[in-house]
Amino acid sequence: MAYLFTSESVSEGHPDKISDQISDAILDAMLSQDPDSRVACETLVTTGQVVVAGEITTKAYVEIPDIVRETIRKIGYTHPDYQFDAESCGVMVCLHSQSPDIAQGVDEGKGLDKEQGAGDQGMMFGYATTETPEYMPMALAFSHRLVKELARIRKEESHLMPYLRPDAKAQVTIQYGDNNLPKRVHTIVISTQHDAFAEDTTMLQKIYDDMLAIVIPRVIPAELRDAETVYHINPTGKFVIGGPHGDAGLTGRKIIVDTYGGKGAHGGGAFSGKDSSKVDRSAAYATRHIAKNVVAAGVCDEILVQVAYAIGVSRPVSLNVNTYGTAKVGLSDVEIAHKLNEIFDMRPKAIVERLGLKSPIFSATAAYGHMGRESYTQEIDLLPVEIIEDENERREIRRKIKKPVEFFTWEKLDYVEAVKKAFGL
Repeated sequence: MAYLFTSESVSEGHPDKISDQISDAILDAMLSQDPDSRVACETLVTTGQVVVAGEITTKAYVEIPDIVRETIRKIGYTHPDYQFDAESCGVMVCLHSQSPDIAQGVDEGKGLDKEQGAGDQGMMFGYATTETPEYMPMALAFSHRLVKELARIRKEESHLMPYLRPDAKAQVTIQYGDNNLPKRVHTIVISTQHDAFAEDTTMLQKIYDDMLAIVIPRVIPAELRDAETVYHINPTGKFVIGGPHGDAGLTGRKIIVDTYGGKGAHGGGAFSGKDSSKVDRSAAYATRHIAKNVVAAGVCDEILVQVAYAIGVSRPVSLNVNTYGTAKVGLSDVEIAHKLNEIFDMRPKAIVERLGLKSPIFSATAAYGHMGRESYTQEIDLLPVEIIEDENERREIRRKIKKPVEFFTWEKLDYVEAVKKAFGL
């Protein structure tokens, strides 16, 4: 039976995403000096104010207000008219060290389980589908592309749409056919913050025309749009007041945007501002890695992978899969899960090592989704802490070095052959 499915995305200038980007920028700054940093950093943004709070244990020294302001500047909040800008906003820092009771369950060699344990209990999900080349749900993939293109135009082609401001949202509805495959784009919703116009009606028509002529054709294939596709462009009629002045933002409040747009499932734990000892983040990446490689290997067309942990315990309490009846290997979902358990080591330490999650790679994830991105290698600056010891003194020094680092490693299709071999494909 034909049906509709909708997902949304938000721009890097959305208040919640500002918070995510600040939290991850602080995390990266600490990891660049101390890869063993333990970070749980939460950020609140509102009119003219940023509050950073949480628990951190690190050898790094980081000027947090400088990182906050630079992050806001990169996003594009640089004008006092926004009532929130990088130069004038207040920054309050409220951080303390991590609980030793939690730390002993996570640190290797301590706690009841001597292996590195999970940083918390909970369940995490990974999902993949053949709907798009990036193995993501189509509605979310298109939503991400729309807000990302708006930001790119604002920064790189501002002459095309000079009125754009940083805050924006997009939503796409896909109509599926009787074969459960995407058939067409049913509805597109775009709301973008903009400069004030002399007349609201002129402004609304200009933005509507630009979205249909410039933005949408660049990211959504013409063959999926038709005369019946519905467009809602700035449907409130005006969007001048936005960003943290229009709505307070919090780290971790866009977890569905961050993952699969409502397809599959979500365990509830947010990602940004958390180091990889927190399985909310690392295990969610690991299950996406499994799901993507399994679908790419041809085991099924769609899969949801769930893993669950007990705090302080290294081995997962369960691994479950759901292939939605699309499996092609003559095995039940239970049997598939057993095989995947043999291929992928899901202990927290193994995940961190397999995916390289002690590197400062997380700022790149904090807008436009953590999943469905292309993996790449980039040379970055690190400032590692070195301990210098001689018979007279023991001191710490920092020397800047450049090192190639892999980003979005959980998106790599590096286990396809191993999966094919295990399933006889």
